Amino acid sequence: MAALARFLVTVLAAALATNVAGAGEVGVNYGRVANDLPDPGAVVNLLKQNGITMVKLYDANPKVLASLANTGIKVMVMLPNEEVAAAAADPAYALRWARASVAAYRPATQIHAVAVGNEVFDSRPDLNAKLVPAMTNVQAALAQLGLADAVKVTTPVAFSAVTDSYPPSSGRFRDDIAQTVMKPMLTFLKRTGSYLTINIYPFLAYADHPDQISLDYALGNTNPGERGDATAGLLGAALLENNGVRDDDTGLVYYSLLDAQLDATYYAMDDLGFPSLRAYLGETGHPSGGRRHGGRGRRHLMAGDDDVATVANAHAYINNVINRVLAGNTGTPHRPGADMDVYIFALFNENEKGAGADDVEQHFGLFYPNMQKVYDFDFHHSSGGGGGGSSGGAKASWCAANAAVGDSRLQAALDWACGHGADCSAIQPGAACYEPNTKLAHASYAFNDYYQRKGRASGTCDFSGVAYVVYLAPASEFFGFMKMCIRFSFSVELVNWKNYSTWSLKMFPWLGTLV
Repeated sequence: MAALARFLVTVLAAALATNVAGAGEVGVNYGRVANDLPDPGAVVNLLKQNGITMVKLYDANPKVLASLANTGIKVMVMLPNEEVAAAAADPAYALRWARASVAAYRPATQIHAVAVGNEVFDSRPDLNAKLVPAMTNVQAALAQLGLADAVKVTTPVAFSAVTDSYPPSSGRFRDDIAQTVMKPMLTFLKRTGSYLTINIYPFLAYADHPDQISLDYALGNTNPGERGDATAGLLGAALLENNGVRDDDTGLVYYSLLDAQLDATYYAMDDLGFPSLRAYLGETGHPSGGRRHGGRGRRHLMAGDDDVATVANAHAYINNVINRVLAGNTGTPHRPGADMDVYIFALFNENEKGAGADDVEQHFGLFYPNMQKVYDFDFHHSSGGGGGGSSGGAKASWCAANAAVGDSRLQAALDWACGHGADCSAIQPGAACYEPNTKLAHASYAFNDYYQRKGRASGTCDFSGVAYVVYLAPASEFFGFMKMCIRFSFSVELVNWKNYSTWSLKMFPWLGTLV
């Protein structure tokens, strides 16, 4: 049986090697354009209490970064637009910034990404030509500091960079940036193993065209299969139900405007020759109140009815996004196996944004400044997404080792876990879970044991980037002949492949017959 277990792990790992990606994660944008927010220490406690495991900052504030130390919360810091030109012109400037804003806080603060600039094409088009050089210099600085693998460089791009976004398959980057900025940027991201960060707000499209887009479609209230035939074309979409929107050029049907906009982005990337590059959501959100004011801001719109910015709509959209990510449903019709991290905008209502207290810009928060929730949500639970985002029961989770980090890092983290609370007796030679005798299997056992003993608390499944939380149960239905510990190690190989249980039985039907 032990030899068979090792053989199966090898076969499945080889079969899935080109398909397994890191599990998607959902975090928040921690903006501070306000004069009434709690201090960073209280904010960090709020994050931990609510199971929020990732934050994206709009700077590299020392007090915030220090408060995030030793929490296990992953952090994306930002080199602000005001510093992009200097970083582009002077590699030494980029190195000083990276040393002071990233290296000085790691590894206690788990900075895993740097955003160079923010929506530069919209907010600072004068910096367009400097953006990729700045990204290149920051990445080179991180490499010089020995952090190139641990910290990825990206830049948040507003969805307005994508033109001809309907139908999704027509998506292209704007002519003024496609060849001059986007192609070199995507080349850089691919070369460095990073990802495009795109900010998408379905709320904007609906607010502009409430007479042409279904509200359910905009909120992601999906219920395909019970709505009837797909509607051909955006302008013909049913206004009171989400009947789905068909892309006639591809035959793909969309039940979520977010999916359609994501696919328009993917098609734009395809058009420039990057069909497999990842795209993560740097911002997505929905206002719970306020009115749209005129102006040049990216969320200041005049068209449409004001009742779109409601607590009910924000609750539905945000819970739908959270639930689908926690359930592993981050694929789209065009890229069904796509994996992505998502950052909800925003953590707090911020009272110094926009044109006043009634501006929607001040109403994107999950929390009021007093740290009370604006509406119910749960980063611990999942109802599977759709249907308005109601929460279900507690979502089971496990801690899995990341095979991509290599045996040396796995061994170091395994030693730490076994010495700090994990019961590793079962993976000793001759013990029940010693086989399969691989670093990945043993590390997954130890990490998960530690995670479960700590009550699945936030930050107890990371081990400096060597592990991650998964929300798909070990595949006991088709590995029934194995002990739980071996089934779990198998599930590590499969956990990031959508619908892996069904897929595995189709690919390896003999697995279901073994006893």
